[in-house]
Amino acid sequence: MSDQSFPPMNERLSLKQTTGWFPAGDTFRKALAILSDGAFRLFAYLCLEADRRTGRLQATQKALALAMGKSKRAIGSYIAELEARGICHVSPGKNQFAHTTFEISNSYWPYRRLEDCSESSEQKAYVESVRTCFLSLGCGSGEFGVTDEASARDLQRQGIPLVVIEEAMLVGACRKYSSWFEGNALEPIRSLRYFDQLIAEIQNEPLPSGYPAYLREKIKKLAALWDENVKSSSPAQKEPDQLPSRETIQ
Repeated sequence: MSDQSFPPMNERLSLKQTTGWFPAGDTFRKALAILSDGAFRLFAYLCLEADRRTGRLQATQKALALAMGKSKRAIGSYIAELEARGICHVSPGKNQFAHTTFEISNSYWPYRRLEDCSESSEQKAYVESVRTCFLSLGCGSGEFGVTDEASARDLQRQGIPLVVIEEAMLVGACRKYSSWFEGNALEPIRSLRYFDQLIAEIQNEPLPSGYPAYLREKIKKLAALWDENVKSSSPAQKEPDQLPSRETIQ
């Protein structure tokens, strides 16, 4: 190919189309390297269609399937992959017909979000409280990332009281430790979304008075015993005692 096929080095390149494009830089290269072909195509589609100010897009899986020429099952698997890789936070609709909210994580979104500068002090305090409780459980991954922050903001927008979230975490942590002591896979709690079902359960049936305090003490005992087992590299001992039912603590 001759040199005449390229513009002179001192000539500034310009876009043929000044709107509708997306800056595909290092974040795209990173996503391309870790995603399957289908998940990367969905990621690219979400980036092109998302609100540039927030990095969010609302859509149904049916609409995404039609837009990409894929089945809803395939789209579902791509969405799960994006979320598992921490590339996109997904807030499902209340039913199969409701819109799902997709939010590209900060690590993969090239624009500065306008809302980052306008987050209220109340929301910041809420997210920080959720973060502190999550990291204190001892059976988590030790990380509270962008996706978890987005989940916490969603809970705050839904009006979920902090006490409900904390109680859900306490119940979930006790169950996780119990699972470890029973010899099940040593998989830590990696996401705030792990507690979604428990939050719904506690909203529907609040814990009795005194039960959260019991759970806090239970977690301290389980964490200490587990640390002792790990340090000694000995088989897990029997956990101190089983969780009583709600009705036994009044």
